[in-house]
Amino acid sequence: MERPLTQHIPDNGAALHLREYEAVGGYSALRKALRDMEPAQVSTLVKEANLKGRGGAGFATGMKWSFVPMNVPGPKYLIANADEMEPGTFKDRWLLEGNPHQLLEGMILASYAIQATDAFVFLRWAYKDAAREMRRAIADAYTAGYLGKNILGSAFSLEMQLHTGVGRYMCGEETALLNSLEGKRATPRAKPPFPQVSGLFGKPTIVNNVETLSWISHIVNNGEAWFKSLSYTADGGTKIYGVSGRVNKPGAWELPMGITMRELLEEHAGGMRNGYRFRGALPGGASTDFLTDAHLDVKMDFAGVAAAGSRLGTGTMVVLDDRTCPVGFVHNLEHFFAQESCGFCTPCREGLPWTEKILWSLENGTGEPSDLELLERHARLLGPGNTFCALAPGAMEPLQSALKYFREDFEQHIKEKKCPYAHHQH
Repeated sequence: MERPLTQHIPDNGAALHLREYEAVGGYSALRKALRDMEPAQVSTLVKEANLKGRGGAGFATGMKWSFVPMNVPGPKYLIANADEMEPGTFKDRWLLEGNPHQLLEGMILASYAIQATDAFVFLRWAYKDAAREMRRAIADAYTAGYLGKNILGSAFSLEMQLHTGVGRYMCGEETALLNSLEGKRATPRAKPPFPQVSGLFGKPTIVNNVETLSWISHIVNNGEAWFKSLSYTADGGTKIYGVSGRVNKPGAWELPMGITMRELLEEHAGGMRNGYRFRGALPGGASTDFLTDAHLDVKMDFAGVAAAGSRLGTGTMVVLDDRTCPVGFVHNLEHFFAQESCGFCTPCREGLPWTEKILWSLENGTGEPSDLELLERHARLLGPGNTFCALAPGAMEPLQSALKYFREDFEQHIKEKKCPYAHHQH
């Protein structure tokens, strides 16, 4: 089983520095592209590989790049979205801390493909070790001639900077990220125009996830057929999956795209801890719908998880066990989302705190039977198409699916006027 993204990350957690990265073939894809390929050929190769974004939306990367107007003078920008704040998600951190040059080479190649003049790594504020490694990697890349003027003697030049965020979940939304990078309040922008045409400072901009960009050098070196062959399904490549919760071996693993939830849970995460039973999981981070034990054989790719009624998202599973209250579990998530709403649109600003308060009243034994209808109404009114961005619709996914799969728990809270799990949650 090939693990292209993580195979060279040292077991001791140390970062792969420049000379070590070069020793395993690092920057050979950049040399190849600058020597033998036109920018459009790099875009076409990524498009033919059908590399889908690993940040959550799953949009085709090459298609996204193709929307950048190539005949417009002036600067263009490439941004690595490393603002990894989705609860339960820690896959990009592994890549940032373990192999920073893999990301940089991917960013330089992507910049070459769209003819970007400047690139930014937009990094989560809390990733202090990743920030240290990225600063060192960028400095070493400049010294070695992989960044700056006339890279490796070619006509292509690129400047790159590390930008650390201030710890707002909203900055993961690409247009809010652009506003933040411009020094403005991190609120989402109206679309169209899309960032590919009018992004950072009004110039064409591509924003890609860390895991997505880390793939580019491998695809340039090995081709689209190799990339597709790594997967069990039509979605090519491998995927970094994660599992958190009361399992024996929580963690993250690079595995073929399309493994099943059961394989991930039982073979890689070691199954549930003694005394705990699996009740469900958010398959792709906090803003995805619950799946249950009836879905354990669902393939963890974009189409498979969608067909089961959820989303692959970030591919990092958050497990709910039988000794954890589903109402309290969802309340905790809605508390987070209510705090992280940017307040820009009314349904999100007002609806998320209202939802959180209803769930809190259920947990405290003051809930009413009519609260379930109120929660269902919120799940509809804060759903897709009713808000300015995807934050509130994402927040409604765990709520609406919890009401569907664990409704008896909600009803029990109201009937018994208390949380029935309170005595054994610890």
